[in-house]
Parts: sequence; structure tokens; C-alpha cells
Amino acid sequence: MIGSTLGIIAPHPPIMVPEVGGERARVTSASIASMDLAARALRAFKPDTVVLMSPHAPLARDAFAVDASERYRGDLGQFGARDVRLAPAGDPALAHAIIDTARASGLEAIARTDHPALAPGELDHGALVPLSFLDREGEYPLVEVSLSFLPLEHHRRFGEAIAAAAATLGRRVAFVASGDCSHRLTPEAPAGYTPRGAVFDEALVEAFASDDYAALEQLDPGLVEEAGECGLRSFVTLGGFLIGTDARTRVLSHEGPWGVGYATGVAASPELLAVLDGAGPPATTESEPVVLARRAIATYLREHRIIAPAAPEGLLAERHGAFVSLHRNNALRGCIGTIAPTASTLAEEIVHNAIQAATADPRFPAMTADELDGLDISVDVLHEPEPATLEDLDPRVWGVIVSADWRRGLLLPDLKGIDSVEQQVAIARQKAGIRPGERVRLERFAVDRYH
Repeated sequence: MIGSTLGIIAPHPPIMVPEVGGERARVTSASIASMDLAARALRAFKPDTVVLMSPHAPLARDAFAVDASERYRGDLGQFGARDVRLAPAGDPALAHAIIDTARASGLEAIARTDHPALAPGELDHGALVPLSFLDREGEYPLVEVSLSFLPLEHHRRFGEAIAAAAATLGRRVAFVASGDCSHRLTPEAPAGYTPRGAVFDEALVEAFASDDYAALEQLDPGLVEEAGECGLRSFVTLGGFLIGTDARTRVLSHEGPWGVGYATGVAASPELLAVLDGAGPPATTESEPVVLARRAIATYLREHRIIAPAAPEGLLAERHGAFVSLHRNNALRGCIGTIAPTASTLAEEIVHNAIQAATADPRFPAMTADELDGLDISVDVLHEPEPATLEDLDPRVWGVIVSADWRRGLLLPDLKGIDSVEQQVAIARQKAGIRPGERVRLERFAVDRYH
């Protein structure tokens, strides 16, 4: 077992489950890959019990309902996949400890097992979908809890009560916050469309990425209502569960197929996050500039909108030129950039250049959403150019800019197949339309390359 804390942010569209969606499930490939990573984290954490909050579990308006069943059951038959059956054991002792701890802190909490109308032991799709990725075999005992219509502050305190109850019993608990984001991201969305849906989703992702779960309680109620969400209370409860821990949140993916936002993330202590860092090249291990570029491209191709980075900090708040390079199957698929900054922040520069690389590189047709799967992205952040001679250049270390009158050609450093200064300068000349023999001015620049 690794780490002391684990929380998982999990979307729950049934179509994402391969047995339900078939080929259509590929549209949520980013979420599927992210849930596979979350499952890896769960196996490394080895919890005694999983506590899962589902927005679709039977609820009591003015109390938190906790299912103290000895065993759960459920399948995805209503979505055409009756063979996807789950039957995890329950943890009644922990369930009753959560109820007692919540009540002791002044919260209303009840046992679903005491209320037959609340269908104790029956799993809804808000639990079945995440568990089908995280623990389909029922390796870990489960306690399902329901949200309520109580204020968001009460949900945060309920999350604290769950953590306190687990500590009292010595239980190693992983908390799964099941929930989707806005259901109104595009005109084709089943719940209708509002541009404020994207604003809501941006606020959620920003709060997760900065570990500012308290910000979720401060969201404009009008924005929350207009967004048509179903996960906010689960996410606030997760924030309460994490209070006082060393957990940090990794946003693994966010996508919006069919006009519904699906966010996936892992909140864990550093040693557990390090396990994910060794899991290979998926989104969790990508640097912040690349995560931003990938999100900009995916959102533009799937939702036909340009994301607005929310209050960038650090490097992303600075001004730099930047190049975004795209590869699929080890072949170049697009590369567009700016030598000097044209936007007010690097974040805006990356968003613009990423979309241009995907859709406006004249060497390639515009990308389609089907090409997002398997897309490799790198972002080069340029340092200030400086005058140079041929002797000052090294294609492995320095990029080059070759100029003649108004014509200007650039080549990035450390490119496959570019082994000599002569090659580097010749290609930069060609890109600028400068003929051999014409007098040129050389500049060199360094880059910080992010993968």
C-alpha cells in the first residue's frame, strides 16, 4: 500500500463503459484512459473500504443517506449491458460510524437500510459506471452515500465526518466523488445550451488543479443553476474529506462530448502521485503547458469553442513566444508558433498556437476529433533571440532564425534528423524563401521544451 490519502473525481456516463457504448465509447477515450489511471492509483493505495458519493443514489432532501448494507448489487441492464454486474460487499460498521460522526457534528444523517423507499443495497449508474472501471471485481468493500439538498457547507462538513469516522475505526478509505460537470456545453446538449456552462466547467477544473475546493462553495448560485451540473456536491464533499491531508490533485482529463462535461482526477499524497508519474505518457504525466495545449485542441475540435485560461500563474502568466508541435504515429501532424509574444500571457499564446497547429498548418489538412487519440504534443517556450554567427550555433542546443529583409525563417533546436549547423540553416532559409547565396542575418535562441 502506498500513500496516506486517495480521492478520485469520476464521471459517470454509461456510454463510456465499452459494453454499453461500443464504438461510441471511443469519443470519451480521454476519460477512459484517465479512469484506468485512477484504477491504478486505487490498486496501489489498497483501501480497506471505498466510500462513493453518487448524485443518482436515492436521497433524502434534508439529510445525508448512508447505505449500511451488507452487500450491494446492480447492473447496467437499463443501458443495454446486463452482463456488467457488480456485487461488492458493504462495510456496515463504517457506514454507521459515518452516520454517528455526522450527527455528532450537527449534521442530519440517516441509514438507507432503515428506509426501504431508499432502495438500500441497490447501485445506481452514478456508482456502477465509476466502479466498472475502478473495481469491477468488487475487491474492496463499499459504502455508498447520497448527497442532499442541504447547503454546500454541509457537504464539506460531511466529507470531514467521513474522514473522521474512517480514522476512528482505523479504516484506510478511498473516497470517490462521482459526478459530471455542466450538461449544457453545446447546442446539441440534451439539457440545452448556455455559454455559461463552459464558464462553470473552467471554474471546476481550475479549483481542482489548484486544490482550492473551498472555491467551489463560493460559486455564483445562478451560474451553478444555469450550468445544469450534477457533480458539485460530490466534489465539495471530497474537498471536506481531504482537509488536513497532504493530498494534491491531478486533473487527468476534461472533455465535453455530447455537450456534457466529464472531469477525471486523482487527489493523493505525493508518494502515490509518484506511482502515476511512472505509469507512462498519459495526461497525468504531462507538463502544465502541454495539458493546456491538449485541452485547447480537444475543446476546439469537439465543441467548436476556444477556451479562456483562468487566471494563469507562474510561467503561464509570463509573455513568451511559443511553438506547439503535434505528432501522430511518430510523424509530424502540425506545428505553429510565434517567435515573439503576441498575447498578454503565455497561456493565451499556447491556446492560440495549439489550435492553429491542429487546424491551420498549411502542410496538413485540419485535424478531426478522431485524431485526438494517440496525439503527442510538445510545447517550446522561446527565450529572447540573440545575434549569432555560424560558429555560435549548435542544432542540438540552439534554435536558429535566418533573416533577409522582411523574410524570416525559424527552426527549433534538437529536431530529429537535423545533425549539423549547415542543415539547420539551410532548412530555415528554405522556410523563409531565401535563396542560397543571399546575404542573411543569423540569430540563435534557447527553448524550454515541455512534453
